[in-house]
Amino acid sequence: MTMNLTDPIFTDETKAREYFETVRWPKGRFCPHCGEAEKVYRLEGKSHRPGLFHCNSCCGSFTVTTGTVMESSHIPLTKWALGFRLYAASKKGFSAHQLHRSLGVTYKSAWFMAHRIREAMGESDPAPLGGKDKVVEADETFIGKPGEVFINGRGWVQMRGTATKRKVISLVERGGAARSFHVKELDAKTIRKTLFENVVLDSRLHTDEAHHYRKPGEEFAAHERVNHSEREFARGDVTTNTVEGFFSIFKRGMKGVYHHCGEQHLHRYLKEFDFRYSNRAALGVDDVLRTMRLIKGAEGKRLTYRQAGTKSAA
Repeated sequence: MTMNLTDPIFTDETKAREYFETVRWPKGRFCPHCGEAEKVYRLEGKSHRPGLFHCNSCCGSFTVTTGTVMESSHIPLTKWALGFRLYAASKKGFSAHQLHRSLGVTYKSAWFMAHRIREAMGESDPAPLGGKDKVVEADETFIGKPGEVFINGRGWVQMRGTATKRKVISLVERGGAARSFHVKELDAKTIRKTLFENVVLDSRLHTDEAHHYRKPGEEFAAHERVNHSEREFARGDVTTNTVEGFFSIFKRGMKGVYHHCGEQHLHRYLKEFDFRYSNRAALGVDDVLRTMRLIKGAEGKRLTYRQAGTKSAA
């Protein structure tokens, strides 16, 4: 869907504030401190900043950004509205450098803003994937370049293969949502914990022939595998093509848009790609609705600069 940059929510601070209030409080505003909805009123006049509310129950004051990832931000709401829209609509991501140029804010502000938007993309209370007669595909991938390790007697040695790369497990419900995790090890214990915490056991589990799926897979309604080493990629409806399609989008974004991601931030980038995949056009979610869901997801979350940690190059 084409984005109209002349929309008042991107140019007028009052219109942007009204838009955020409508999205956050569709059934009427309430106090984020105590939950009061009746004894809440808007403070008017030049002595109060625009958009300020007061709650008579707890005597607290708040705005539409209170209790969200935007709290304590000095960035105008018009820029926040455009930032949310850009990240919701960009299939392969949107770098902080590009956000810095598009919004006219400093790179430091754009970097922190991007991470706060990714924080809003995370699910607060995710429902399990799958269910009776549903298929969940599981697979793993590796991110980054082979690194160096120190070996006694040899010094720093450049490793080949995936030994030093970052490991990612993704679960994709066919025709549904995706959920991804950065893990330290790819073993049966890690796989079992990831699967059991996120997938209903009534589901059909589809994986490749990797041995670490075999034991955990026994506890699902069915565990069906394709043998990639024998160039088998589908057998009837048994395949991992859906999760591999998710990986192709993720990797194109990480390599083509972000180029580099610090390991301490990888979980946030995974949230970003999970969110867009789980709210894709094939599920009836257009850019406008996806943006509204993203803004709703900002509620009840905070991310301080200290929590965000060291900057990555993205």
